[in-house]
Amino acid sequence: MSTTAEPKKLTKKELKADHPTWCPACGDFAVLASFFNVVQKLGFDHEKVVCVAGIGCSSRFPYFVNTHGIHFIHGRALPLATGLSLSRPDLHVFVFGGDGDGYSIGGNHLTHAARKNINLTYVVMDNFVYGLTKNQTSPTTPIGRKSKTDPRGAIDRPINPMSQLVSSGATFIARTHAAHVKHMNEMFERAILHNGFSVVETLSECTMFYPGAFNDAIPRKGGEFNLIDEETHDKQDLAAAMALTQDLTPGKFGVYFETERDTKNELESAWVKDAQAAHAGLSGQDILRKSFARLR
Repeated sequence: MSTTAEPKKLTKKELKADHPTWCPACGDFAVLASFFNVVQKLGFDHEKVVCVAGIGCSSRFPYFVNTHGIHFIHGRALPLATGLSLSRPDLHVFVFGGDGDGYSIGGNHLTHAARKNINLTYVVMDNFVYGLTKNQTSPTTPIGRKSKTDPRGAIDRPINPMSQLVSSGATFIARTHAAHVKHMNEMFERAILHNGFSVVETLSECTMFYPGAFNDAIPRKGGEFNLIDEETHDKQDLAAAMALTQDLTPGKFGVYFETERDTKNELESAWVKDAQAAHAGLSGQDILRKSFARLR
């Protein structure tokens, strides 16, 4: 008779690690709290949660979460997370990054992880500035904004992250705001429960170097938080999703696109099983040795 105890479900207290070292009032604090709330609500086993990040203020996430965690090189968090997800389909893989790590040096990897439909959740904390390196222009910085790298004002056209995500092949795409915690909780939960590559573009204010960047979406500061009407918006229509991306000032918030498609995890697993069936009786190491022998 087995005496193995059932895995203990996570609580917010158990999820917390080191005290976050972000600047006071940084939007990333709210994102972290939202992540704690949702993971606790979903009742995941502690040993099944993995947090991966690259470089940047938001990429400090793994230090502040008491789970398996990896802080990887700049822009390369998604390739590493892809390997984790494919090799350990039993894990809940989360990737955290900012607009620089995700849309600049990591932009190419974002496209390929999305089109392959890797089963993981990616949260991009977009603050329109490189904060860790003390106020430099980022891929999403608006034209005209002054920074250390553009003292006369940014002259390069900023990317439209939502239109890029819609065209990337991701199967769940949402947009939220760190000042709207209830909405952020909902978007995170729906993204996590989605089977496939889910990404949530999260506006997260850098209070040190770009204060007030997203006030136009905060009603108490004179803005307007415009929600997508899911009763009229067809979330499986790429054209409809792309239409929502055309004006992000402040833009719409909610689920832009959601569909079901075979994940890379499922397709690769079926391929591996077929290969193993063709070599019945051989161990994994023996199959590998035979494969290497053919390459000589």
